[in-house]
Amino acid sequence: QVQLVEFGGGLVQAGGSLRLSCAASGRTFSNYAMGWFRQAPGKEREFVTAISRSGGSTYYGDSVKGRFTISRDNAKNMVYLQMNSLKPEDTAVYYCAAASYYSGSYYPSHYDYWGQGTQVTVSS
Repeated sequence: QVQLVEFGGGLVQAGGSLRLSCAASGRTFSNYAMGWFRQAPGKEREFVTAISRSGGSTYYGDSVKGRFTISRDNAKNMVYLQMNSLKPEDTAVYYCAAASYYSGSYYPSHYDYWGQGTQVTVSS
C-alpha cells in the first residue's frame, strides 16, 4: 500500500503560479512512477504530467507543456507540480497517483494508488 496526500492548492489569479506537493508513505517510493491528473466538474479525469521512478524522464499533456513542471525527491518521498502562467481552464481538482508497473502513462487505470485531491481555482 502507498498513501498519497496532496497539498498546496488554492485560489490564484490568471497568470499566477502555484506549487502542488504530494507526500507518499508506505512502500518504497522510488519503486513507483508518479503522475498528476486533474478533473474539472462534469469532465473526465485528465492526464497532466508524469515522472519516471528515477526522475530522469518526464511527460506532459499538451495543454500544460511549457507551463507546468513535475519533479520528485526520492529521499523525501515527495513529488511536486510547479504550475506557472495559470489559466482559468486549469481550474480542477488535482490528483497525485502512483504506478507500480507503467511509467509515463496517460491512462488513469494504469495507476495503482491515488491521493484525495487538492482544489486549484484560477480566476480570470
